[in-house]
Amino acid sequence: MKLDRIMWGIVLLFVGGVLLLENFNVIEFYWRNVWGFWPIFLIIAGVNILFNKNKSQLGNIISIVVLVITLSVLFYRGQQPPEHRSWFGQNLKSDIDIDFDDNDDDDSVNSQRLSFSEPFNADSSKSVALNISGGGTSFSLKGATDSLILANVDNKRGNFTLSKESTDSAQTLTFKMQNHKGKWSMNDGGNDVDFKLNLHPEWTIKMNMGAGEVNFDLSPYKIRTFRFDGGAAALDIKMGDLLPITDVIVKTGVADVKINIPTGSGCRIVTKTGLSSRDFTGFTKLSNGTYETPNYANSTKKIFINLDGGLSNFEVSRY
Repeated sequence: MKLDRIMWGIVLLFVGGVLLLENFNVIEFYWRNVWGFWPIFLIIAGVNILFNKNKSQLGNIISIVVLVITLSVLFYRGQQPPEHRSWFGQNLKSDIDIDFDDNDDDDSVNSQRLSFSEPFNADSSKSVALNISGGGTSFSLKGATDSLILANVDNKRGNFTLSKESTDSAQTLTFKMQNHKGKWSMNDGGNDVDFKLNLHPEWTIKMNMGAGEVNFDLSPYKIRTFRFDGGAAALDIKMGDLLPITDVIVKTGVADVKINIPTGSGCRIVTKTGLSSRDFTGFTKLSNGTYETPNYANSTKKIFINLDGGLSNFEVSRY
């Protein structure tokens, strides 16, 4: 069994075990106590690279022992009562002033329904670039619209904007959440954004977000490039085969990534995934970090997937 799968399995067993003990009131675990220790996983990745360069059994044992010791320390630390209420510490300096407060006494944040759109015109039939950014948000994309873009927002915190820039050859849409100062209660939940796009243009979609969730059905659209840069996120996308070549680029920290591709398209995956778990059903491994579908060479439609992640779960399946 591969080392990355073993280490990922140990981490999942740790998290699941802690949650189970909490549910049965065996322990009281303060997740905010261990949040600040996230850089230790970078150290574990470095140990894995140093001691497992030649895939030796001794290197595997050292990497696993370091991980188990680390999780043991976090298990002990997580049961200590927190010294402060903030998840990120009292001395955090940031442009975004967010206070995670789980008191029931605070006033609840009212949800605001917003709608953004851009009309479809003759120039819109060309290439369109869509840039999306925002944290603490659940994004979905399903269905078409007669407009160029339609975004329905269930807004609890932050200010959303949609802007457009046009050139002779393309249009660029930018949808983003502006920085917001104020309290964010743990009970408030996040923002929800439901996109609908026009079916005619050739789309390039770029997403940049911290924590959040993305569920995009891209199969009806002409997608030239989909790029995702995220931190602790859940990404679930379904690709189509309406263009000869499609690029999918995913860079994450700690994330759950699921990508569905059509069986009629040839697909190549190039990975740089550290301690991440990989499940590429129906792919053949060519070399370290490179995988292809059996029909890749002869297919007229090709999808190139580039995956780069630290401690994530990557799944690519065919439909």
